[in-house]
Amino acid sequence: MSGTPDYPFRNPTALEPPEEWANLRESHPVAPIRLASGDEALLLTRYDDVKQVLSDPRFTRHLDAANAARTTTNASGGPFAQRKSGMAASVGEGHQRWRRLVGRAFTAKRVAAMVPRMTAMSEQLIDAMVAQGPPADLVSGLGFPLPVWVICDLLGVPNEDRFRFAYWSDTLMNLSKYEQKEIDAAQAEFNEYFAAHIAAKQAQPGDDLISDLLALVEEDDLMTEAVVLGTGQSLLVAGHETTANMIGKMVAMLLADRRQWERLLADPSLVRSAVEETLRFDANPGFGMPRYITEELEVGGTTLPPGTTVVCSMASANRDGQAFEDADDLDVSRSPNAHLSFGAGPYSCVGQALARTELQTVLSVLLRRLPSLELAVPARELARREGLLVGGLQQVPVRW
Repeated sequence: MSGTPDYPFRNPTALEPPEEWANLRESHPVAPIRLASGDEALLLTRYDDVKQVLSDPRFTRHLDAANAARTTTNASGGPFAQRKSGMAASVGEGHQRWRRLVGRAFTAKRVAAMVPRMTAMSEQLIDAMVAQGPPADLVSGLGFPLPVWVICDLLGVPNEDRFRFAYWSDTLMNLSKYEQKEIDAAQAEFNEYFAAHIAAKQAQPGDDLISDLLALVEEDDLMTEAVVLGTGQSLLVAGHETTANMIGKMVAMLLADRRQWERLLADPSLVRSAVEETLRFDANPGFGMPRYITEELEVGGTTLPPGTTVVCSMASANRDGQAFEDADDLDVSRSPNAHLSFGAGPYSCVGQALARTELQTVLSVLLRRLPSLELAVPARELARREGLLVGGLQQVPVRW
């Protein structure tokens, strides 16, 4: 269809939402789009529709079906493709069993116990920025190093290896940036590295998530060594890429409207709600969440035939005025805030407690250590990262 728009849409600036979101929510909430692969899918932009689809197990993650739309330009399908090992292969009841098993190792107690170390690492990274002097890039100085360190700590990965993960993560999150040959080579290296890491943990277990998951191999036939490998890799990529990008976007949003930063300085108890609000307000989150159906279903008054691929725009849903009062305003005290940034239903983000804890920790430390922090360039000049399924900013220049 010649009038089908290319997706993802372009943002006017890195912190402003695409104009298409509001237009589609108003007049065409189930809209055809053309993906980077050239295939067509349907985009959902309203809150109720997105929540319905993400919560309905009949909308599956079987995106390797013959008639499913390919989300990326590379043949391997990117992170949404099904794999024969790891958590991506678990759907339905198998996925719920996997979540219960991972939940036994990925506990709130473990996340809470990491806060002092997160705080100390944030302090150390800010010390380095201060020593260098302004202006500094918050993305390279703090946004990316901290989540990589945190996820390496959680998975028991040696800290000196953390610099290897950025490229591996980018290739897995490819939308149109890398060729298939580059992706295959990077993922082969990643698989080899992580298989060796698992073998080392089998020989000498430690106080980390991988060791705990390996201990479950003897208890449950679902938690095989291959699933441990896929789980660890997925958590490493998700824990690194999404949170790293969100730190830069969160701080940029709060500094772009200085009144919000000042409110937090005056009342640090708002940090928790501020994190939730920046997650809701994020205009540059990336691709969204695709789903595939094998039976006829109705969404938003539209009947979808079997074989349809839909893309859920959680970010557009988070700007839906039917779900949020003054949805286009950033309000750090907003409560309640039932945003969909971590998804909904049986496939919601398993690492969301860790992500929230990291964002709250780093924001608290920044407010305390650098209260005079401000953007060193106009917000409209901030540049997006391109070609990846996760949205982010190339740099966030700041001064204090």
